[in-house]
Amino acid sequence: MDRIAGIINLDHEQDVLDELTYFRCGAAVPFAGRYRMIDFAISNMTNARIESVAVFARRKYRSLMDHLEQGKAWDLDRKFGGLFILPPDWNDPTDISRGDLQHFHNNIDFINRTLANYILVSGSQNICNINYQDVLAEHKESGADVTVVYKKVDELYPEHDRAHKLDIDENNRVTAIHNDQHNSNVYMDMYIIDKNVLHDLIDECIAHGCTHFFLDGIKGKLPDININAYEYTGAHALINSIESYYRNSSKLLDPEEQERFFKEDNPIYTKVKNEAPSKYLTTSNVTNTLVANGCIIEGHVEDSILFRGVKVAEGAVVKNSIIMQRCEIDSNAVLENVILDKDCSISEGRTLIGAPEKPYVVPKRKTM
Repeated sequence: MDRIAGIINLDHEQDVLDELTYFRCGAAVPFAGRYRMIDFAISNMTNARIESVAVFARRKYRSLMDHLEQGKAWDLDRKFGGLFILPPDWNDPTDISRGDLQHFHNNIDFINRTLANYILVSGSQNICNINYQDVLAEHKESGADVTVVYKKVDELYPEHDRAHKLDIDENNRVTAIHNDQHNSNVYMDMYIIDKNVLHDLIDECIAHGCTHFFLDGIKGKLPDININAYEYTGAHALINSIESYYRNSSKLLDPEEQERFFKEDNPIYTKVKNEAPSKYLTTSNVTNTLVANGCIIEGHVEDSILFRGVKVAEGAVVKNSIIMQRCEIDSNAVLENVILDKDCSISEGRTLIGAPEKPYVVPKRKTM
């Protein structure tokens, strides 16, 4: 039986979400009312029956560890395999590896001990609902050394400028990896690689002083290795800026878009928090809004996303905004095109207005 082990590589993901990543890494940023961005990567792996998942984390991962715990929410709290949060080992005086190759080298035991034949490597910034068993089937059929996943986007946005793009021939072979802003074949920062090939490329990259496994070990080896391309056609959001976070979050207010990301047969899991149902008082007026549990709403809310435990007082107005956990909005406050991080308080009568293309962001635990 062919098996896959999963690696979520956060090492090269920069903290690009401004105020939202002051106190956490991007993978731990709340998303869609009750999830974190990393939930999609882990859920896709566990839905594909992957039983061993390692997370390569380097900085600001306290919030991430608090959220993931032992992996119970994803059925990864198990005796054999399970969830491993792996920072690099800084105490090996013989280690000459750099960049994310430190993670691959210093945590090589995870790769060696797994019974998997294939290693799936993914980031956290590409939000999707993908069946990795389909990717594996195509990888095996192609006979390739590596299969990379891409999305042919209908419309290019600014966040796609930073993403790698693929040139693909008629046989689904990757012929070039680059940053052409006009190419719509967006690489989704995920690939399946044969375990033995991964080993060889890690050793070769370290021997040549490389710092980035994908850029140096995969992109840099074209055309020496056989790279196949798998086209993902489902719902996709690339989040690498505040603007892309706000825009893609707002799209989830469309029920059809929700169904594309949150499928009944391929669910997205998250850490469970048992709270009371949300309460709508007689003065409340709520339209086209995602409301998580534990909220108390007395004011006017429209076209917004409220995370757990949000309180909106009577007379307050919230429009086109994302309000994270336990925020409190006092009476007669007005918020429009605003993102409030967790535990913020907006005083009575205060007005905060951003622009749809540039939302007003309030960092965690701020009182205004």
